Amino acid sequence: MNNFFVIILDGVGIGELPDAANYGDVGSDTLCNIADALGGLYLPNLQEMGLGNIKSIKGVEKQTNPIASFGKLKEISNGKDSTTGHWEIAGLYVDVDFSYFPEGFPEDMMNVFLLKTGCKGFLGNKPASGTEIIKELGEEHVKTGYPIVYTSADSVFQIAAHEDIIPLDRLYEICSITRNEVLSLPAMVGRVIARPFIGEPGKFQRTANRKDFSIDPSGSTVLDLLFENNIDTVAIGKVNDLFNYRGIKYCEQTKSNKEGCEKLLRCSTNKKNSFIFANLVDFDVYFGHRNDPEGFAKKLEEFDEFLPSLLKNLDESDRLIITADHGNDPTTVSTDHSREYVPLLFYFKSIKGKDLGTRETFSDIGKTAADFFNVENNLSGRSFLHE
Repeated sequence: MNNFFVIILDGVGIGELPDAANYGDVGSDTLCNIADALGGLYLPNLQEMGLGNIKSIKGVEKQTNPIASFGKLKEISNGKDSTTGHWEIAGLYVDVDFSYFPEGFPEDMMNVFLLKTGCKGFLGNKPASGTEIIKELGEEHVKTGYPIVYTSADSVFQIAAHEDIIPLDRLYEICSITRNEVLSLPAMVGRVIARPFIGEPGKFQRTANRKDFSIDPSGSTVLDLLFENNIDTVAIGKVNDLFNYRGIKYCEQTKSNKEGCEKLLRCSTNKKNSFIFANLVDFDVYFGHRNDPEGFAKKLEEFDEFLPSLLKNLDESDRLIITADHGNDPTTVSTDHSREYVPLLFYFKSIKGKDLGTRETFSDIGKTAADFFNVENNLSGRSFLHE
C-alpha cells in the first residue's frame, strides 16, 4: 500500500561509538552484552532478517540469505538522548547544544519554577534514577505535596508526583508551564517529563501516564517535508512528544510496546501512501534504565514474536526499517543511555538482503524515506533506497 514504516526499538544499541569514552560509555553494547549475560538471545525472526549479520550476537546466527538488508548507523550529533536520536533519524543534524545539569538546576531557575507554577516548594533537584528518587523522597512528597524535581545524563527536567497528591491534569500543567515559561533561553533543555507514580511508602511505582514536553526541532525534518507535500504522517507513541507534534497528521498515543505493536498492525492494513514512525519504549524505560537484562531480553523476544504478523501484512510496495535511537545497556553500572551504534534492518518483500555497511549518520533513514516518496529535500544523510 506504498507505506514506509520506521520502528524505533528504544535503547537497543549495538556497540559503543568511537567517541563513547567522552560519555563514560566504554564497553557499552546493549544487544551483545545482554546476550552474553544470559547465555544467548532467542530472536528467530530478527535473525532471519539479518540481525546477526550486523555483528556477532550470541544466539543470533548469521544468515546466508537474510530477508532484509542490514547494517548499523553512527550518530554524529552530540548527545545520547531520545530527542537527538529521533531528530537525526528524521534527517536533521542537531547542531544545537542542549543544556545539561549534572549538579541539579540553578537556584534562579528553581525560583522561577516556584513563581510560575505556583508550587510552594520542591524536593530533590539532582540527577537521579526515577525509581530510586521516588523511593527516597516519595514519602516526604506525600506529606508536603511538593513535586519531586530531578534530571539525568540527558537534557531533561523531570517532575515526579503521586497521582493522589498532584492529579495528572495539574502535573501536566506544571510541566507545560515549566516548558514554556521557566526554561527560557539560553537554557536549551530537550524535554520536560511528567513522571507520575502511585502506591504507598515502600511500594511506590511509576504509572504509564508519563508525558513528555519537548522543544520544537531546530530545523526541517522528514515529517515536516512529507506533511507539507500532502503525504500522510502517522506517529505512534513517544514520537509525537519528541517532535512536539510538528509535521504529524495522525497522532497515536500508546502506553506500552503492546499498544504500539497493535497500532502498527492497524496501520499496515488501513493506511496507504503514508509514513508511519513508531517508538516502542518499554526496552528503555522499564529495563535499560533499571539495569534489568532479563526483562530487556523478554521484551525483545515479544517484539520478535510480533514481527511475522506485521511482515505478513506488507506488500511489495511497502518498506520497513527497524532501528534504535541510542543504547541503554542494562549490564553496565550506569542507568543512563549509552553512546552506541544502532542496528539497521531494511525490509521489503521479494528482495534478498544486502549489507548496507556502517552508515555515517542516523539521517540516512530520513533521507531514504523522503526519496521513497519522491520528495525533493536537503535533509542530512545519504539514501540507501536503491542500494
